Parts: sequence; C-alpha cells; structure tokens
Amino acid sequence: MRAPRLTEIARRARKPLPRTVRARRRAVQAVMAGCVLALLPSAWTHVVAADRLRTTAGAPSAEVAVVFGAGLWNGRPTPYLANRLDAAAELYRAGKVKVVLVSGDNSRTGYDEPDAMRTYLTAHGVPGERIVSDFAGFDTWDSCVRAKEIFGVHRAVLISQGFHIHRAVALCEAAGVDSYGVGVADAHDATWYYGGTREVFAAGKAVLDAVFEPEPRFLGPKEEGVSRVLAALAD
Repeated sequence: MRAPRLTEIARRARKPLPRTVRARRRAVQAVMAGCVLALLPSAWTHVVAADRLRTTAGAPSAEVAVVFGAGLWNGRPTPYLANRLDAAAELYRAGKVKVVLVSGDNSRTGYDEPDAMRTYLTAHGVPGERIVSDFAGFDTWDSCVRAKEIFGVHRAVLISQGFHIHRAVALCEAAGVDSYGVGVADAHDATWYYGGTREVFAAGKAVLDAVFEPEPRFLGPKEEGVSRVLAALAD
C-alpha cells in the first residue's frame, strides 16, 4: 500500500475537530476560566495580608485586639471561638494589647456572642474593664467598619482562625484600620475544612465590600468604650 503523501497528511491535520471534541474542549476551558476567576478574590486577600500575619509571640504591640465571633454552643463559645479568645488573653497577659474588642452577633434574644466572649475572657484573666463589646458585628466587614467608625480604632491586632485571618486583615485594611493578624491553629477537622472552603466564596463578597464600601447592617452612634479605657490608662 502506498504511503500517504505529505500534502495529504497536512490536509488531514488541518481537518476540523469533530463537534463533540470541540465542545468538550470549550467546556474544559470554561471550567478552568471559572476556577481562576473564583480564586482571584482569595488571592487578593492573601496578597494584602501576606506581610501582616504574626504569631501570638511575634504580634506587635497595639492598644486594641479585635476578636471576631465564631458561634456559641449552649450559650458558650465554640472551640474555635475559645481558641481565638485564648489568643487574645495571651496577648493581654503579655502586655501587647490594652483593650480587647469582642465583636459578634446579638441580633436575637437568647443569642449573645459578645457577652459570652466577655465571660470567657474574664474567666481567663482579662479584667472586665479592659473588654469592650460590639453587639453588631454581624460579619467581618461590619466588625471592621464599626471598629473604625463607632469605636475609633485606628490600629489593631486581629484574632481569628488561619483560614479567615487573611480576609479579616484585608477587610479591616480596606475599612481604614492598620491591621496585623494572628491566625490561631486548630485541628484539621470537618469544621476546619468547611471553613477553608467557605472562604473561597466569602472572598468574593470581601472584594465587593472593599470596592463598594457598603454601610454595615447597623451602624449606630459612636461609642466611647475603647477611648474611655485608654484615657483611664493614660492618667
């Protein structure tokens, strides 16, 4: 049998792919593009926070530590929230922060994150007069904006889990708070993996918050809790 000529081979090579193959290729390309777009917001939070993450031992001194709420079990902090509060208590005992601002959800009767956080901190050596409560920290953006606009916080150490701290730093920076983050370690259980996965989607909202700067769900009047404590310490 005669071998096919080079021109015939070239013609076959130029022959369009079957429609099903083209469709599959386009589908794969679309999925890949979607994955890249989905990860861009998360990449933004990591870039912003890259040089602002510290351990509790390496955290810079700041007048205020901000602890974000992370849920209650039977009225008490979840293990994840307890780990955040432990880090805040450690920073206070080390003399690295003077005031702890606990920011959480108190949107319904019988669910009071800030009071539960206060109770936990006082039981772990933080005086009650050094704790200020934000009862309208309904999400990370709200907590950051309220820290700046309501409580007058301009510089803070933020405390959260490692999978959340990048977003927290990025949003507080966008809200005008000079921020450093302490990401506490936790066991890699189902909650940890859920939190990490959720961050991919939450980062998209974070970009929108940073760009459009929406007003928190509840802003309210200015509160003097933080400034009052700092003024008393300066006397």
